[in-house]
Amino acid sequence: MRWFARKTRQDIWDEAIEGSLGDIEAAERIRAICDAAAAGAAGSGRTDKRDSERYERAAKVAMEIAMKISDGLMRDDAVRRIVDLCMAANDLKTAQILLRAIHASWIRETVQRDHPTLMQ
Repeated sequence: MRWFARKTRQDIWDEAIEGSLGDIEAAERIRAICDAAAAGAAGSGRTDKRDSERYERAAKVAMEIAMKISDGLMRDDAVRRIVDLCMAANDLKTAQILLRAIHASWIRETVQRDHPTLMQ
C-alpha cells in the first residue's frame, strides 16, 4: 500500500545547497524562500505552531544566505525581502533589527514607506 503513502513536501528552505552560491543565485534563492514562506505566514498570523516554525526556519535560512552576499545593494535588497516576510508574519522585532542592517538609504526609505509601523 505504498501507493497511498503520503510524501512529506520539502520546503525550499530545507533543500540542501549544492556548492557555493553566487550573489545572483543567492538573491534568487532568498526571493523564492520569502515568496514561499510569506503565503503561510500571512495566512496564519503566526498563531499556528507549524506555520510559525516554518516561518522561523525560512527566515533563518534566508538571513544566513543574505550574510554571504558580497554586493551591498543585492544584500540590501535581499534583506528588504526578508523584512517583508517578517512583516507578513507580524514579527515586528526582527523586522526592525533587519531594517537597521540596510545601508542603502533609498531601500531603507522604501521599506519605511511600505511598512510605517516599523517607525514606531
